[in-house]
Amino acid sequence: MILVKNVSKQYSTRQGYKTVLNNINFSLCKGEKIGILGRNGAGKSTLIRLLSEIEKPTTGSIIRNMSISWPLAFSGAFQGSLTGMDNLRFICRIYGCNIEKTKEYVEHFAELGSYLYEPIKKYSSGMKARLAFALSLSIEFDCYLIDEVIAVGDSKFTEKCKTELFENKKDRALILVSHNMNAIKNYCDKAMVLDAGCLYQFDTIEQAYIYHNNQQKIT
Repeated sequence: MILVKNVSKQYSTRQGYKTVLNNINFSLCKGEKIGILGRNGAGKSTLIRLLSEIEKPTTGSIIRNMSISWPLAFSGAFQGSLTGMDNLRFICRIYGCNIEKTKEYVEHFAELGSYLYEPIKKYSSGMKARLAFALSLSIEFDCYLIDEVIAVGDSKFTEKCKTELFENKKDRALILVSHNMNAIKNYCDKAMVLDAGCLYQFDTIEQAYIYHNNQQKIT
């Protein structure tokens, strides 16, 4: 289970402290799939960063009794002067994965060819996303974090990503933040809405969408 207890996040700005998340509470059980809706700037990406431990909450706690991925396609942790393969080896050592097995998976899945052996700083943003996505899926996490709907590379590669995540790993938990209601309906069991730093939970996905849609109309 993942348990988010009274979590708030503030950032220092020139105008003072800005509260992005305000006393957030929710839980995620093994295999459960939660969609989070919210307008731009509502704090969705901030919540994903907190869940993946890229950042720490200002107050509150996040209890993790299952392994959690970094945000899929997130490449901010790559060392640009090292090759894709060097970064792969480094990540494998951190997570205790077999390097050769991971290499074989990433070579097949990311379709980077010889660029896997070139420095990351030579990669396009799409190439870095492909590598990050392939590495994320090569490691057996209990829960995957998705910041917006998967759209990495061309349509063929995007479909391959969706098949791997939503079909081959359908027994895993996931948290999907998105503006795309169809994606939430297709891939999630329930939905929540982030609005003005607060998290609202609903009995059905349709209720969450109605609330989110009404907030969009207000602005």
